[in-house]
Amino acid sequence: MSSADTVRGGPDRLTISGQADAEASIPNDRVGFPTLNQRIFAPFKIATVIDTVAERGISAETVLDKTGLTPVEVRDPHTLTSIGQYLTACENIVAAGAGFADAFAIGARLHLSAYGMYGYALMCSPTMRDFFDFAVRYQPLATPTVRLHWRVEGDVAIWQFREIYRDMMSDDVRTFLARQQMKMTFTHIRDAAGTDNLPMRALFALPEDEHAAQDARELSCECLYDQEANELHYPAGILESTPELGNRLTRIMLEETCERLIGQSRISSGLSGEVYQLLLSAPGQFPSMKAVAAQLGLQERTLRRRLAAEDSTYASIVDEVRRKLAIEYLQATRMSVEDVAWKVGFSDGANLRRAVRRWTNKTVNQIRAEK
Repeated sequence: MSSADTVRGGPDRLTISGQADAEASIPNDRVGFPTLNQRIFAPFKIATVIDTVAERGISAETVLDKTGLTPVEVRDPHTLTSIGQYLTACENIVAAGAGFADAFAIGARLHLSAYGMYGYALMCSPTMRDFFDFAVRYQPLATPTVRLHWRVEGDVAIWQFREIYRDMMSDDVRTFLARQQMKMTFTHIRDAAGTDNLPMRALFALPEDEHAAQDARELSCECLYDQEANELHYPAGILESTPELGNRLTRIMLEETCERLIGQSRISSGLSGEVYQLLLSAPGQFPSMKAVAAQLGLQERTLRRRLAAEDSTYASIVDEVRRKLAIEYLQATRMSVEDVAWKVGFSDGANLRRAVRRWTNKTVNQIRAEK
């Protein structure tokens, strides 16, 4: 792809020059991730980009060109943004003259505290091994531009950053984001494990250029180029260390919140979203998967396969609809627990009470008290 082929599109559709629909065929490494145009992320990353490049004279309006966002919206924590809008913002600043120093500056400013529940849960991890596992599992909550993986080889713990949107950006933006991601991970490890924890080496799936010395300074380690993947290597001993704010009970509670958030993101678009809306329009009835497939003009096996491709299942969508409706009924009406149970498809109030505890780690009375 040439540097002339850039990310294009407004707030509702992001495509590539000469490409009718960038999301028509989703590569395997994007399965389970939000779609490019799915607006489910707080605007903290875009706000950080604006603040960083303002120091070199690039205006907020330039950053937000073709994103459909305004400077006021980006400062509102309730605004929802998409991965596509973030990629467009990065394309804009690179075109306006932002360089790799800015990529590192953005990565250095994106501390874990900027990532909401996801970032707080990471800081509370009981061990760094838990940190690594959690970061990968719940990464779709963090406006991801790469897919995280980690592994251990001998005495080395390795972060790998797989480029899943490489076909969506220019070569200049690709190299910009590779350096930004390296610095972000470097920053997050130091946030959790302390400033003494530095990588052993960085591997770039990029050719060596005049910025190699800067890479080594920013990442405090040896940098190797023309590698098969972008990776950051740490001593494996870091895995058994305890983050400075580690707290097992707090992490358990935050993990439940992140699980609910990631479940909601998976059912807000695509075929999962269509099934969700169908079930929501007929509460209490919950037709069979075969019946829902017929409503959508699909075979049952086709529906099952396509939901699996979105990292979802019919049962999980039914459970999410029940959760949403049950909490709304409990908080907004005076219906008895038995009546609410019937309305959302449970056989009795005891089953509903158990489900509420599973969904929220709270009792029915506590849920009602929150209204």
